[in-house]
Amino acid sequence: MKRMLINATQKEELRVALVDGQRLYDLDIEIIGHEQKKANIYKGKIVRIEPSLEAVFVDYGSEKHGFLPIKEISQEYFLCSSSHNKSSIKEILREGQELIVQIDKEERGTKGAALTTFISLAGSYLVLMPNNPKSGGISRRIEGNERIELKETLSTLDLPEGMSLIIRTAGVGKSIEALEWDLTSRLQHWKTIQNTASTQLAPFLIHQDSNVIVRAFRDYLKPDIGEILIDNPDILNIAKEHITSLGRPDFVKKIKLYNGDIPLFSHYQIESQIESAFLHEVRLPSGGSIIIDTTEALTAIDINSARSTKGLDIEDTAFNTNLEATDEIARQLRLRDVGGLIVIDFIDMISVKHQREIENTLRTTVRQDRARIQIGRISKFGLLELSRQRLRPSLDESSHHVCPRCSGTGSIRDNKSLSLSILRLIEEEALKENTYEVHAIVPVAIATYLLNEKRKAISDIEQRQKGVRAIIVPYELMKTPNYEVRRIRKGETNNKPSYLLATHHHNESFPSISEKTLTLHHRGIVHKKLFNKTKFLYFQNLYTYKTPYINNLPQLKLKKVTIWIHKITNFWFIFNTFTTYFSIIKKQLKTLKKNNIFKKIYIIFFLKNTNILHSTKYPHKSLYQNNIYSIHKKYMHNKSKHRYNTYYKKTIHYFNDHKSNLYTHKHINNNIYFSKLIKNNINNSLINSTIDNAKKNNHQSKNKTHKYNI
Repeated sequence: MKRMLINATQKEELRVALVDGQRLYDLDIEIIGHEQKKANIYKGKIVRIEPSLEAVFVDYGSEKHGFLPIKEISQEYFLCSSSHNKSSIKEILREGQELIVQIDKEERGTKGAALTTFISLAGSYLVLMPNNPKSGGISRRIEGNERIELKETLSTLDLPEGMSLIIRTAGVGKSIEALEWDLTSRLQHWKTIQNTASTQLAPFLIHQDSNVIVRAFRDYLKPDIGEILIDNPDILNIAKEHITSLGRPDFVKKIKLYNGDIPLFSHYQIESQIESAFLHEVRLPSGGSIIIDTTEALTAIDINSARSTKGLDIEDTAFNTNLEATDEIARQLRLRDVGGLIVIDFIDMISVKHQREIENTLRTTVRQDRARIQIGRISKFGLLELSRQRLRPSLDESSHHVCPRCSGTGSIRDNKSLSLSILRLIEEEALKENTYEVHAIVPVAIATYLLNEKRKAISDIEQRQKGVRAIIVPYELMKTPNYEVRRIRKGETNNKPSYLLATHHHNESFPSISEKTLTLHHRGIVHKKLFNKTKFLYFQNLYTYKTPYINNLPQLKLKKVTIWIHKITNFWFIFNTFTTYFSIIKKQLKTLKKNNIFKKIYIIFFLKNTNILHSTKYPHKSLYQNNIYSIHKKYMHNKSKHRYNTYYKKTIHYFNDHKSNLYTHKHINNNIYFSKLIKNNINNSLINSTIDNAKKNNHQSKNKTHKYNI
């Protein structure tokens, strides 16, 4: 009997497994922090138009802008009625234009998400495409008389003009009333999305796709599922509510609570099968194996006969091993949710008949896969190519990270080869003019090899380059293949003993922002003519308020630390969250100052001139009541909506007996202001000195950087 097993005992991970008896045939895992974004619907804004790519980049709220090709843009967003084949993309679209987009492919590596404006709303039996009238039809898995009957049923449904429907496999055998109910739900959903989009400013998340339980009920529930077992009572109640809301009341009785002493997945002996989805090598019952390697371009699968002797001769053994591997490959592709191009290296078979049988078997085994799969033929080199639709991030992407030692290559250079490479680099640095010393900070194993087996070679370098010293420093915290070679010029003082050089150079090479760089960047944006979006995009790549720099303070060893908080478009966010940030800084200051890690800390705000929608939820008076910022309001009228054009001034607040002494300083320009918030427990002398310093800054040039020490 087929079952759906839902494991929710660990709050960090929710697992849904589909089993046939005790054989796992599909798996979905949702990890907290790695939720699926595909099918989410956003209100986005076009930030860049690329005519060479015939595409636009859309800011939908993610750190990376989404990629939206023109073929995925509905004509309702075109500024002119002419077809995009006749007009330039810049003529039919404009920067700043808002549109409703859906994620078609999630972000991968350095690539942003692929977007579409052709929205798809999946229901239990139907998929509604509200702005794509040309994509309706019947699921490709439905064949024969059932397909003919559903085509007749589809024509009887009352569908608004400009929309289309796809009847899913679950819709087979359902009454016209059930299909109409699902259609009404999808239409109401689309209406809600439109209403939400009309009242919100981009970027904004309008609709988030359902969690893993709802997706499992929507996508995997079929009449052959005998029971649904859940090992968490709270999730059980939620599941019953969801399955009723999806219009599947016939499955409510099949939902049961599992309360056995043995864990649910262990009871059905599928834990080891789940673990196989994380392995590089998967063993086959006959003794053979398949090896799965994922690269940037494709996924390579190699089949090995290993100890397999299932056959009368070599040809028969190869055929039987390949036949056994096809079933396991189809299962592993589902469990791992591998997408994109896949190349399978089968064991060589001479018989063409055997090759065709392997191809047909593979096509049969992948039929139960929800993803679209295209399969080629076995080439003369024994390779078969296939492509699989990427439904969600693969198991490898969501639960693995790149190895910090090998950087994802899977292997590292051996000690002898690495040592010789470092030795050549030492000599190369020693050859340069004005060199006094060459410091090589290396792992202990490399240092041992250089100071013993290659002691004479190092001595020869020093003799050939008279006056140059080569110092080998073993660093126990460094692992191969990492190393650092530094050239010390004549005149550079270095009085530290060699055993401290590793720590000294490590602290110097720790990534930081120099004060000179800060000043140059500041000068680049204080001028009104240079204050534009491009400059802010650069700062967005540094430290944003979403991932504030202060969270990394305990790991830093700097003399000066600068915290950047910028591009804030909601003043309510500022005074609610910055007080939290300030308290974090104070706690960390105590620890950091004890260890003399830094001497000064600066806080700099880059606040954009923002238009804020007038709402009772964010009353401007509350800012005065809380004495956080001094705000100058300017009434604006924009498309019958009241907005405040808010200007921030550089202010210093001192709280004393619930009263506020407000000191306002000359602003730099109408776009940027610096603000400093001072808490109750800071003494009066510090307040007075800070105010004096601020007054002096009023007479300084606008091109100079303004900083205030805490």
